[in-house]
Amino acid sequence: MHIPPYNNQNKPIVDVDDARVPLNYFNIVKLKQGEAFHYQVPGYETCIVPATGSVNVECEGLNWDGIGGRGVDVWDGEPEGVYIPTGAKTTIVCVSDAAEVFIAGARYDGVLTPFAVTSSDLDVVQYGSDDTKTHRKIKHILGTKYHDKVGRLLVSELFTVGQGGWSGFPPHKHDTDNLPYETRHDETYNFRFRPGHGFGMQLLQKEDGKVGEAYHIVDGSTLVIDKGYHPCVAAPGYEMYYFTILGGLSQRSLVQHFQPTHAYQVETIPGIKDMIAKFK
Repeated sequence: MHIPPYNNQNKPIVDVDDARVPLNYFNIVKLKQGEAFHYQVPGYETCIVPATGSVNVECEGLNWDGIGGRGVDVWDGEPEGVYIPTGAKTTIVCVSDAAEVFIAGARYDGVLTPFAVTSSDLDVVQYGSDDTKTHRKIKHILGTKYHDKVGRLLVSELFTVGQGGWSGFPPHKHDTDNLPYETRHDETYNFRFRPGHGFGMQLLQKEDGKVGEAYHIVDGSTLVIDKGYHPCVAAPGYEMYYFTILGGLSQRSLVQHFQPTHAYQVETIPGIKDMIAKFK
C-alpha cells in the first residue's frame, strides 16, 4: 500500500500493530535546533537514523551526542544511528539548525542493550551494473554484523547508482515463514528522489500470470509491503533512495524467494549473490 507524503506532525506513519505490517513501526520526526522529542514503543525495538541534521540521543541514562550530520538531503553524507531496546524511554534533541529523523522499528519481546552505529560502522554493498539497469548501493545500518545485538530489526538505506534503473530485481517476496526457503519479513520503505521532483514506480505482483498493482512514488512516499513480489524503478534522469525497515516474524535473517519466472536473472546481475548474503 502506498502512503503519499503528508505532514505527520511527528506521529507514527506506521504505528504499532498496524493491520498491514504488524511487525513494523515507522515515524518521521522533524525538529528545530533545541527541540526535543520523547518516545517509548512497548513491544518494538527501534533504530534512530537522522535523514538530515544532527541529534543527541538519550536512552535509559546512556547518551550519544552529534548523531547524524548530513546536510541538505540523504545524499549529503553518510548515515548514522542508535539502536534502542524494546520499550525503552528515549529522548532525541536537535543540535543542528534542523533535523529530520527516521525512527524504524520491529516487533520484538526481548530487551537488549542500546548502542550507536557511526558512519565507520556501516556495511556497504554495491552491485548490479549500468548495462543491466540494476546498479545500486546499499548501506546497512543494522545489518548482519549486529545479529548478536539486535532481535528482529534490519535497517538499510538503498540508492540507485546513476539516474534511473531498477531495484529489488528480480522480483522477490518474503511473506511466508517456510524455512529454509523463505522467511516472513514485513517491510516498510520511505522514498526520496534527486532532484526532488523525480518519481518512480513500485510494483506489487501477487502471482505469476496475473496482473499486479503499480504505485506512483514521489519524494516522501511511504510503502508498506505485507505480501507479494515487489521490485521498484526510478524514472530516467532521477536518482532514487529508499529507507528500508524489515521486521522478521521468527528470525532476523532474511530469506528471499525470487519469482520463479524471473529467478534465472539472478545469474545475470553482477554481485547480486553477495547482496543477498548480506541480509542473512
